[in-house]
Amino acid sequence: MATFTKCIRLRSRPKQTLEFTHELEQALAESGATDGTVVVFCRHTSCSLVIMENADPSARYDLEQYLDRLVPENDPQYTHTLEGVDDMPSHIKMALTRTSETIPFTQGRLLLGTWQGVFLWEHRARAHQREIVISVQS
Repeated sequence: MATFTKCIRLRSRPKQTLEFTHELEQALAESGATDGTVVVFCRHTSCSLVIMENADPSARYDLEQYLDRLVPENDPQYTHTLEGVDDMPSHIKMALTRTSETIPFTQGRLLLGTWQGVFLWEHRARAHQREIVISVQS
């Protein structure tokens, strides 16, 4: 089994999803692999990854808003508060979602569905520089 690994950096948007499917496709092309899997891993504890609809942004907005209601800021029972009111909720949101995704590919193309995209989901209230590890296995 051959493995190709690449790290990319993304500038997130506060409390929003940011599609980076194109960057995954570029890494896959750079690897030269034709069939296998791509593992995508986020190296942070206050953001996550999600495969979500990429055609209608309102689907992502509704998801973002729902999670904000599920895990609100300013909960008086949080004890981890030194980094701001959005920090502990960000860690909980990350734990409820995912920090990695595995996507099969064939003939050098990701096997995502028609309306699927891969997104970095920033849970903090400000933008951050985020590092994503892409591992192509063929």
